[in-house]
Amino acid sequence: MRRTSMQLAAVVLAGGLAVAACGNTQHFGAAATTSQSRVSQATLTNEVANLKAAYQTDARKGIKPQRPVGQATQQVLTWLITFKIYDQLARQHQINITPAAVQRQLTALASQARQQKLSISDYVSAAGAVPPDLTQQIGRYFAILDAFQNRLDGGKPPSGQAAQQVLQTRIAHAQCLAAKNLQIDVNPQYGEFDYTSYQVVPAPSKLAAASSPSPSASAKPRLTPPC
Repeated sequence: MRRTSMQLAAVVLAGGLAVAACGNTQHFGAAATTSQSRVSQATLTNEVANLKAAYQTDARKGIKPQRPVGQATQQVLTWLITFKIYDQLARQHQINITPAAVQRQLTALASQARQQKLSISDYVSAAGAVPPDLTQQIGRYFAILDAFQNRLDGGKPPSGQAAQQVLQTRIAHAQCLAAKNLQIDVNPQYGEFDYTSYQVVPAPSKLAAASSPSPSASAKPRLTPPC
Protein backbone atom coordinates (compact mmCIF):
# COMPACT_ATOMS: atom_id res chain seq x y z
CA MET A 1 0.00 0.00 0.00
CA ARG A 2 1.36 3.44 -0.85
CA ARG A 3 2.01 6.07 1.75
CA THR A 4 -0.97 8.19 0.72
CA SER A 5 -3.31 5.25 1.20
CA MET A 6 -1.75 4.50 4.58
CA GLN A 7 -2.33 8.09 5.65
CA LEU A 8 -5.95 7.91 4.59
CA ALA A 9 -6.32 4.58 6.37
CA ALA A 10 -5.06 6.21 9.55
CA VAL A 11 -7.67 8.95 9.22
CA VAL A 12 -10.49 6.54 8.44
CA LEU A 13 -9.66 3.85 10.98
CA ALA A 14 -8.06 5.81 13.81
CA GLY A 15 -9.88 7.39 16.71
CA GLY A 16 -9.71 8.92 13.80
CA LEU A 17 -34.44 3.33 15.58
CA ALA A 18 -37.14 0.79 15.35
CA VAL A 19 -40.34 1.95 13.60
CA ALA A 20 -40.88 2.36 9.88
CA ALA A 21 -41.02 5.90 8.52
CA CYS A 22 -44.61 6.94 7.96
CA GLY A 23 -45.97 7.79 4.56
CA ASN A 24 -42.85 6.99 2.53
CA THR A 25 -43.02 3.71 0.64
CA GLN A 26 -39.53 4.31 -0.80
CA HIS A 27 -38.10 3.59 2.64
CA PHE A 28 -40.32 0.60 3.40
CA GLY A 29 -37.94 -2.03 4.78
CA ALA A 30 -34.90 0.08 3.81
CA ALA A 31 -32.40 1.90 5.99
CA ALA A 32 -31.15 3.77 2.91
CA THR A 33 -31.72 3.70 -0.82
CA THR A 34 -29.66 4.71 -3.83
CA SER A 35 -30.45 4.95 -7.53
CA GLN A 36 -29.07 1.44 -7.97
CA SER A 37 -29.62 -0.48 -4.74
CA ARG A 38 -30.69 -0.31 -1.13
CA VAL A 39 -29.47 -1.11 2.37
CA SER A 40 -32.20 -3.11 4.07
CA GLN A 41 -33.16 -2.53 7.66
CA ALA A 42 -32.46 -6.22 8.30
CA THR A 43 -28.90 -5.86 6.98
CA LEU A 44 -28.28 -2.77 9.10
CA THR A 45 -29.72 -4.40 12.22
CA ASN A 46 -27.55 -7.49 11.71
CA GLU A 47 -24.37 -5.50 11.14
CA VAL A 48 -24.97 -3.27 14.16
CA ALA A 49 -25.40 -6.42 16.25
CA ASN A 50 -22.11 -7.73 14.81
CA LEU A 51 -20.32 -4.51 15.75
CA LYS A 52 -21.72 -4.54 19.28
CA ALA A 53 -20.67 -8.18 19.69
CA ALA A 54 -17.17 -7.18 18.54
CA TYR A 55 -17.15 -4.38 21.11
CA GLN A 56 -17.93 -6.93 23.82
CA THR A 57 -15.06 -9.11 22.63
CA ASP A 58 -12.78 -6.07 22.53
CA ALA A 59 -13.80 -5.08 26.06
CA ARG A 60 -12.83 -8.50 27.41
CA LYS A 61 -9.36 -7.87 25.95
CA GLY A 62 -9.16 -4.40 27.48
CA ILE A 63 -9.63 -2.67 24.10
CA LYS A 64 -11.78 0.47 24.10
CA PRO A 65 -13.71 1.71 21.03
CA GLN A 66 -12.39 4.97 19.65
CA ARG A 67 -15.77 6.08 18.32
CA PRO A 68 -18.97 6.81 20.27
CA VAL A 69 -20.65 3.49 21.04
CA GLY A 70 -24.06 5.18 21.15
CA GLN A 71 -23.75 6.11 17.47
CA ALA A 72 -23.12 2.55 16.24
CA THR A 73 -26.19 2.55 13.99
CA GLN A 74 -25.17 5.72 12.15
CA GLN A 75 -21.54 4.59 11.93
CA VAL A 76 -22.39 1.20 10.44
CA LEU A 77 -24.86 2.72 7.98
CA THR A 78 -22.16 5.22 6.99
CA TRP A 79 -19.83 2.35 6.10
CA LEU A 80 -22.50 0.48 4.14
CA ILE A 81 -23.17 3.63 2.11
CA THR A 82 -19.44 4.39 1.73
CA PHE A 83 -18.86 0.98 0.15
CA LYS A 84 -21.59 1.76 -2.40
CA ILE A 85 -20.08 5.17 -3.16
CA TYR A 86 -16.66 3.68 -3.88
CA ASP A 87 -18.12 0.86 -5.95
CA GLN A 88 -19.83 3.57 -7.99
CA LEU A 89 -16.56 5.52 -8.26
CA ALA A 90 -14.88 2.35 -9.57
CA ARG A 91 -17.63 1.90 -12.17
CA GLN A 92 -17.44 5.51 -13.31
CA HIS A 93 -13.66 5.32 -13.77
CA GLN A 94 -13.59 1.75 -15.07
CA ILE A 95 -11.46 0.48 -12.21
CA ASN A 96 -11.41 -3.29 -11.89
CA ILE A 97 -10.37 -4.61 -8.49
CA THR A 98 -8.86 -8.09 -8.25
CA PRO A 99 -8.93 -10.35 -5.18
CA ALA A 100 -5.14 -9.95 -5.02
CA ALA A 101 -5.49 -6.16 -4.77
CA VAL A 102 -7.96 -6.54 -1.92
CA GLN A 103 -5.65 -8.98 -0.15
CA ARG A 104 -2.74 -6.53 -0.37
CA GLN A 105 -4.81 -3.93 1.46
CA LEU A 106 -5.90 -6.45 4.10
CA THR A 107 -2.28 -7.54 4.60
CA ALA A 108 -1.31 -3.91 5.17
CA LEU A 109 -4.16 -3.42 7.67
CA ALA A 110 -3.18 -6.62 9.47
CA SER A 111 0.37 -5.28 9.72
CA GLN A 112 -0.90 -2.06 11.26
CA ALA A 113 -2.99 -4.08 13.71
CA ARG A 114 -0.01 -6.22 14.74
CA GLN A 115 2.00 -3.09 15.49
CA GLN A 116 -0.63 -2.36 18.15
CA LYS A 117 -0.77 -6.02 19.21
CA LEU A 118 -4.29 -6.41 17.82
CA SER A 119 -5.98 -8.78 15.42
CA ILE A 120 -7.38 -7.20 12.28
CA SER A 121 -10.91 -7.80 13.64
CA ASP A 122 -10.04 -5.95 16.86
CA TYR A 123 -8.44 -3.18 14.84
CA VAL A 124 -11.29 -2.44 12.43
CA SER A 125 -13.99 -2.69 15.09
CA ALA A 126 -12.36 -0.72 17.89
CA ALA A 127 -10.64 1.88 15.72
CA GLY A 128 -13.06 2.26 12.85
CA ALA A 129 -16.49 1.06 14.06
CA VAL A 130 -16.45 -1.57 11.30
CA PRO A 131 -18.23 -4.89 11.96
CA PRO A 132 -15.49 -7.54 11.56
CA ASP A 133 -17.52 -9.48 8.99
CA LEU A 134 -17.16 -6.43 6.69
CA THR A 135 -13.36 -6.62 6.70
CA GLN A 136 -13.29 -7.78 3.07
CA GLN A 137 -15.33 -4.74 2.07
CA ILE A 138 -12.84 -2.51 3.89
CA GLY A 139 -10.07 -4.13 1.86
CA ARG A 140 -11.99 -3.48 -1.37
CA TYR A 141 -12.63 0.14 -0.35
CA PHE A 142 -8.91 0.77 0.14
CA ALA A 143 -8.05 -1.11 -3.05
CA ILE A 144 -10.37 1.15 -5.05
CA LEU A 145 -8.92 4.22 -3.37
CA ASP A 146 -5.37 3.08 -4.04
CA ALA A 147 -6.12 2.27 -7.69
CA PHE A 148 -7.82 5.63 -8.21
CA GLN A 149 -4.85 7.47 -6.69
CA ASN A 150 -2.58 5.60 -9.08
CA ARG A 151 -4.85 6.69 -11.93
CA LEU A 152 -4.58 10.33 -10.87
CA ASP A 153 -0.87 10.59 -10.15
CA GLY A 154 0.54 7.95 -12.48
CA GLY A 155 1.79 5.82 -9.62
CA LYS A 156 4.09 8.57 -8.34
CA PRO A 157 2.77 9.76 -4.96
CA PRO A 158 3.04 13.56 -4.55
CA SER A 159 5.88 14.60 -2.27
CA GLY A 160 4.95 18.14 -1.29
CA GLN A 161 2.06 19.30 0.88
CA ALA A 162 0.52 21.38 -1.91
CA ALA A 163 0.58 18.42 -4.30
CA GLN A 164 -0.92 16.19 -1.63
CA GLN A 165 -3.74 18.69 -1.18
CA VAL A 166 -4.41 18.78 -4.92
CA LEU A 167 -4.63 14.99 -4.97
CA GLN A 168 -7.01 14.90 -2.02
CA THR A 169 -9.19 17.57 -3.64
CA ARG A 170 -9.45 15.53 -6.84
CA ILE A 171 -10.33 12.40 -4.87
CA ALA A 172 -12.95 14.30 -2.88
CA HIS A 173 -14.49 15.66 -6.08
CA ALA A 174 -14.71 12.19 -7.62
CA GLN A 175 -16.25 10.84 -4.41
CA CYS A 176 -18.80 13.65 -4.49
CA LEU A 177 -19.75 12.92 -8.10
CA ALA A 178 -20.15 9.21 -7.33
CA ALA A 179 -22.35 9.96 -4.32
CA LYS A 180 -24.38 12.47 -6.33
CA ASN A 181 -24.99 9.88 -9.05
CA LEU A 182 -26.27 7.41 -6.46
CA GLN A 183 -28.91 9.84 -5.15
CA ILE A 184 -28.44 8.62 -1.58
CA ASP A 185 -31.58 8.77 0.54
CA VAL A 186 -31.39 7.75 4.20
CA ASN A 187 -34.51 6.62 6.04
CA PRO A 188 -35.19 9.56 8.42
CA GLN A 189 -35.50 7.26 11.41
CA TYR A 190 -31.78 6.53 11.07
CA GLY A 191 -30.67 10.10 10.38
CA GLU A 192 -29.49 12.12 7.40
CA PHE A 193 -26.57 11.83 5.00
CA ASP A 194 -24.22 14.77 5.50
CA TYR A 195 -22.15 15.59 2.41
CA THR A 196 -19.71 17.73 4.42
CA SER A 197 -18.47 14.64 6.25
CA TYR A 198 -19.92 11.78 4.13
CA GLN A 199 -21.48 10.38 7.27
CA VAL A 200 -24.96 9.52 8.45
CA VAL A 201 -25.75 11.97 11.23
CA PRO A 202 -28.74 12.02 13.60
CA ALA A 203 -31.70 13.91 12.20
CA PRO A 204 -32.68 16.93 14.31
CA SER A 205 -35.77 16.55 16.46
CA LYS A 206 -38.70 18.44 14.94
CA LEU A 207 -39.86 19.47 18.42
CA ALA A 208 -36.38 20.73 19.32
CA ALA A 209 -36.09 22.56 16.02
CA ALA A 210 -39.42 24.27 16.59
CA SER A 211 -38.58 25.40 20.13
CA SER A 212 -34.97 26.53 19.63
CA PRO A 213 -33.28 29.15 17.42
CA SER A 214 -32.11 27.99 14.02
CA PRO A 215 -28.43 26.89 14.11
CA SER A 216 -25.89 28.76 12.04
CA ALA A 217 -25.34 27.62 8.46
CA SER A 218 -21.89 26.29 9.38
CA ALA A 219 -23.43 23.99 12.00
CA LYS A 220 -26.01 22.49 9.66
CA PRO A 221 -25.23 19.31 7.75
CA ARG A 222 -25.04 19.70 3.97
CA LEU A 223 -27.74 17.42 2.65
CA THR A 224 -27.08 17.85 -1.05
CA PRO A 225 -23.82 17.15 -2.92
CA PRO A 226 -21.67 20.29 -3.32
CA CYS A 227 -20.35 19.16 -6.72
